[in-house]
Amino acid sequence: MNSLDLVELTPMGRNTRPLIGKTVLIVEDSRFICEAARLVCLHSGARLRRADSLAAARRHLNVYFLTIVIIDVGLPDGSGLQLTSELAGASPRISVILGTSGDDLMHHQSLKAGADGFLAKPFENLSCFQSTILQLLPVEQKPKGPIVLQDAPVLPDLITFRDDLVQALISLKDYLSSKEEGFIRSFLAGVCAASGDDYMQEAIKTGILISSARKLNTALARSQFCNP
Repeated sequence: MNSLDLVELTPMGRNTRPLIGKTVLIVEDSRFICEAARLVCLHSGARLRRADSLAAARRHLNVYFLTIVIIDVGLPDGSGLQLTSELAGASPRISVILGTSGDDLMHHQSLKAGADGFLAKPFENLSCFQSTILQLLPVEQKPKGPIVLQDAPVLPDLITFRDDLVQALISLKDYLSSKEEGFIRSFLAGVCAASGDDYMQEAIKTGILISSARKLNTALARSQFCNP
């Protein structure tokens, strides 16, 4: 049982789902991280939309009324800092803009680009996610009455981690430049750290994932998370 499932055993109302009525867009290409975002939004009462690139994010922004946007710094078609800057300067402005990354150094860069705050990956705790957003919401959008934050860990389905590894393998077979190679390495480092897969993290550090698609395939087969 996922630890967040335990939250369902307690009475649910607006005081335990403080983001009811809010719509969150996460701009993130990792299925594993998006699954974590789905869980925390579900148990916070928020609706979630996902974009896996800057282009997809802009399509969502043109269609949906969004309250909160969470933007990964590293995306397949560019830097999330660019989108952060665009949204920070837009009028009307989205209520809460958050940067996210597995690299803590990106915290300052996100704030410099105009983000209101920063969520470090992985999203490990429900109450941390909720409190970060609640602190940044405008007064008129904050929930009325007392709020009960649920201090539950977030444990996404590891099948989504495998999906990320398969996508990295496909990308690695097709990559054409050192820039793309660097993105693949960064992507893998982030999702492997978030999943706690020590074997894959060590493989990335030693470079075997980047040296050839065949070696990544071998590492994928040996990973403890490959078999659901």
